[in-house]
Amino acid sequence: MSRAISKEGPLRALGAMSGTSLDGVDAAVLVTDGRDIVSFGASAYCSYSSQQRQVIAAGFGKWQGEEVRAAAQVVETAHIELLAQFNEIDLIGFHGQTLAHAPRGQGTLQVGDGAVLADHLGVPVVWDFRSADVEMGGEGAPLAPFFHHACARYAGITKPVAFLNLGGVGNLTWVDPAQVRPEDEGALLAFDTGPANAPLNDLMQARLGLPFDEGGKLAAKGEVEQGALELFLAEPYFARIPPKSLDRNDFAEMVALVGELSDADAAATLTAMCAAGVAEAMQHCPRLPSRVLVTGGGRSNPVLMQMLAVSLDCPVVPIEDIGLDGDMLEAQAFAYLAVRVARGLPTSCASTTGVRAAVGGGTVSVPSQL
Repeated sequence: MSRAISKEGPLRALGAMSGTSLDGVDAAVLVTDGRDIVSFGASAYCSYSSQQRQVIAAGFGKWQGEEVRAAAQVVETAHIELLAQFNEIDLIGFHGQTLAHAPRGQGTLQVGDGAVLADHLGVPVVWDFRSADVEMGGEGAPLAPFFHHACARYAGITKPVAFLNLGGVGNLTWVDPAQVRPEDEGALLAFDTGPANAPLNDLMQARLGLPFDEGGKLAAKGEVEQGALELFLAEPYFARIPPKSLDRNDFAEMVALVGELSDADAAATLTAMCAAGVAEAMQHCPRLPSRVLVTGGGRSNPVLMQMLAVSLDCPVVPIEDIGLDGDMLEAQAFAYLAVRVARGLPTSCASTTGVRAAVGGGTVSVPSQL
């Protein structure tokens, strides 16, 4: 094991995230001992080109083959170029790109080889965070909840609060910051709420050649098709007791449900589906949170935020309200988880993924020259 990982005290970790919405790669520095957040550092972002998106998207739902290898190469190259901009890093947390997720079937697949990044960047890399959880009967997702718990305590929050990440898929973390450790009973409940931006992004790309509905402008012009919304909410997933998780394409038929609608009505309806999934999810919370802190791209959509405000029984605000960066929270989460892996601490537990016992995932790759 390298000196950087065995070093005592807080580590300067760099986390990287490429989400299922396929906007690009986020990278952010976090200083932490794996339990408490000491400070937040620099961050950076690079967007995928349309060609890169196409290559990665061609691998969605596949477990092996040429398309998977091509997607992995794009992901590795983009990450190396972005992460090389950072200096004085002790450890990298590399999530990779999820192409397929079927925890009750074939498992979970995040492409991108951490050993390749370690050799190129000369820094130890923690990667493959989800496999160990799935192997022990867990959903393998979501993995940010342990970091959400640390964020709530860092922000001085004392009452239960919810973190809502609206990326390609939506996920909710209910946190009781009065519990000292995230794996303690009653500290966390986490699960995927349903599709978030992915179906809307796919619709925008297919119909208008645009990557997303910027500012919710198209949805704002449309009307919600109630029949399609009711069919969506009849999906058995919403009745399942959490923890539970989704693959990006589990609700691919949503786009078909709005296939006959105008562009604006289709966008409005898909946006309403995202909000309705969150409203259903809130019923599973142990207690009503004091507020919902929204992260991810969805918080920049005023139509979606208004729908959430109307349908939830507590305040809904962007996470910037507590001084955090909603664009970088997931990248920061994998910096945090990387340090936990290096310190032998768990990264998921029964209340976050349904895993049989608290488990620390992640493979550590040290540069070959070390």
